[in-house]
Amino acid sequence: MNICLFTPDELNQPLVKKDERNQHIVKVLHKKAGDSFDAGVIGGMAGIATITDISPEGNIQFSFEPKSAGKKLYPLTMIIGFPRPIQLRRLLRDMAGLGVTKIILSGTELTEKSYLNSNVVKDGSAFRMLLEGTAQAASTHVPQLVTAASLRQAIQMVREEQDASPAGCDSSLIALDNVRAGQSLHEFLQKEGSHSAVAAIGSERGWTDKERDLLQNAGFSLCSMGCRVLRTETAATVAASLILDSMGFLG
Repeated sequence: MNICLFTPDELNQPLVKKDERNQHIVKVLHKKAGDSFDAGVIGGMAGIATITDISPEGNIQFSFEPKSAGKKLYPLTMIIGFPRPIQLRRLLRDMAGLGVTKIILSGTELTEKSYLNSNVVKDGSAFRMLLEGTAQAASTHVPQLVTAASLRQAIQMVREEQDASPAGCDSSLIALDNVRAGQSLHEFLQKEGSHSAVAAIGSERGWTDKERDLLQNAGFSLCSMGCRVLRTETAATVAASLILDSMGFLG
């Protein structure tokens, strides 16, 4: 936790002792009354919080001084085939840490159907993982998370978003695949270059031929990242890193 994140309402309330942020400030950062720590508003300003008092019960009173608009998210949308819930938690932390703008969790033809019924998104666990990754990156802006029942629906979401964008702002469309890829991701990025991108990563059993056809017909370029078969969360993290680096954001 490299920044403590708060909702706007929490800025005016004491941080109770049982709150994990309180524990981090006192036990990890070893802060006391009069000390300051990095803080920010979720989706808003980043700045400095100063501890004005710690009550006998251990509750922290603090003031907040905004300093900046916070780190911007990068123009990368990730379509990701719904992985196992335990993998999803790691994946969301990493995507938020890297600063992607949007994550579309998509059902695919080979997705285990029980994963789609997971409560990870419904019960708020997914958002907490995004917050954790955002705090790790010392950022305040959290990626948008949406779900799609199928790859077709996910592609439609992307198409609608592009249609609503200003003329000339089309994103590069990339689908990672180790069966029918026509080029490597490295070659594509060197050749194409882009100010924004959408990258699609299959679920743990990859794409079907029908989905490959669907992606190509929608304008996605099928690209590989070598001959090794990677876990969904590993492929997503590596692909996002390579794409963001090609855009100049990791320099």
